[in-house]
Amino acid sequence: MKRSTKVISIIIIFFIIIASVIVARTMIGKHFQKKFGKRPPPGIVVTEVVNKEFSETIETFGTAVSNKTQSYRIKKENLIGELEFSNYVKKGDTIINLKSGNIVAPFSGVVGYTGLTDDIFVSNNTFIITLDDNSVIYSDIKIPENYSSVVKKGLPIEAKVSSYKNKIFKGNVDFISSRINAETRSLLTRIKISNKNLELMSGSLLEVSVKFNLRNSLSIPDTSVMMEGEKAYVYKVSKDNVVNKTEIKVGLRSEGSIEVISGLNIGDIIVAEGLKKVYPRSKIKPIKN
Repeated sequence: MKRSTKVISIIIIFFIIIASVIVARTMIGKHFQKKFGKRPPPGIVVTEVVNKEFSETIETFGTAVSNKTQSYRIKKENLIGELEFSNYVKKGDTIINLKSGNIVAPFSGVVGYTGLTDDIFVSNNTFIITLDDNSVIYSDIKIPENYSSVVKKGLPIEAKVSSYKNKIFKGNVDFISSRINAETRSLLTRIKISNKNLELMSGSLLEVSVKFNLRNSLSIPDTSVMMEGEKAYVYKVSKDNVVNKTEIKVGLRSEGSIEVISGLNIGDIIVAEGLKKVYPRSKIKPIKN
């Protein structure tokens, strides 16, 4: 009897140990699941769908021309003293003093000279003095014939010069020729640029972009778009901060932005950066750009 009681006691202790191990493992598992299983959603940069102006452009080149220009041929022997003049003069100011009579500026502008040259008509050296009104710059550009139907007076233009690499000068189309040049198959067009700070100089080479077909469209960053074959997708963020893969139709690209033709509405929130960190129906912590 005592022996059977001992066996029963051993069996009970064995089952108690097994039960204790199972309970302990369950509690430890729940502890680690609670600690590591519920990781916080990743912080993802998001942005709002907004309206932006998009346009198509015609790229061409032109030479900067002053609004007004005047040249003076001066004999060295006619100078009073050394050759001295201001870089900028106003209308009515004296440009240079001469024995035969001072030269007065007929308009405000920048004064310069081409230097000493051997005059082919007289034996004395001669100065060429120039006066340029650069407050407004014009340039005649050639537009390819296939764009002749879209070029209109007043269209906005943007111009760049090599001396100001990161600056854009804005202007507009001022004049359009009435006929196509039969030799070049182009339309002569004159552009006008306000140059109040006199940064553009006459003779500079201009890189010109003529904008046409201007429109306001939905805009998103180009970093938010995923291309799969010919289809484009974005991750749209719901009110509960859950992302959903959404197909969109895109249009033009402009300065880091992409035009959205369909698939989104103004005010929608989408993932702007970090596309590889999210997946459909996952939750995120939005970080507004």
